Amino acid sequence: MEIFAAMEKMPLFHGLDREQIQELFRHSGAQRRTYTRGEMVLRAGERTGRLGLLLSGSVHVIREDFWGGRTIVGIVEAGDVFAESFALAGEPLEVSVFSPGEAEVLFLDAEAAGVYSGRFTVNLLALMAGKNLALTRKMGHMARKTTREKLLSYLSAQAIRAGDASFDIPLDRQQLADFLAVDRSAMSAALGKLRDEGTLEFRKNHFHLLRRHPEEAGEEELGC
Repeated sequence: MEIFAAMEKMPLFHGLDREQIQELFRHSGAQRRTYTRGEMVLRAGERTGRLGLLLSGSVHVIREDFWGGRTIVGIVEAGDVFAESFALAGEPLEVSVFSPGEAEVLFLDAEAAGVYSGRFTVNLLALMAGKNLALTRKMGHMARKTTREKLLSYLSAQAIRAGDASFDIPLDRQQLADFLAVDRSAMSAALGKLRDEGTLEFRKNHFHLLRRHPEEAGEEELGC
């Protein structure tokens, strides 16, 4: 099947052939589900013994406070896993998983899959390590003092990741504000100011960073 050919290339199944993947699915009670825009995949407070593997689309891992304020904790893209820590620990979810568009997810019994295949366990640990690195990078952005500095830190990292000064980000304006834990209107104002200074250009979720250093723009504005 075409789906198994695609899965052979996913990091979670590295080193496993198609027959081994099919057998792993049988042992782990694999289930595929599709989600539409705005649908919740998992809710905080639920318990799950299954990890989610995103086959297509993207989902956001979100944390909501008592008053409904939302922060995007992580962004899951095709080939990535989610809820694996809670599934393995048997703990209630402390976050929710939200689908901003159409998405397809494969759910696997994490413990059963690991018992069947040591290679699966090694691959899962590698993915979890990668997520820890991504969280560390996010903390680096959020540790900046101002909205402007948080934006520049995030956009700089995206440009370096893309290997180009022009790149797309997987977030709309509200989602970007939620990801950086800043006020959307303040963020929009900061983006407009950076554009007017000649530091960057943007249209929707496409950005182009200019070579002029943002600190130089700030110095001129202060009359230095």
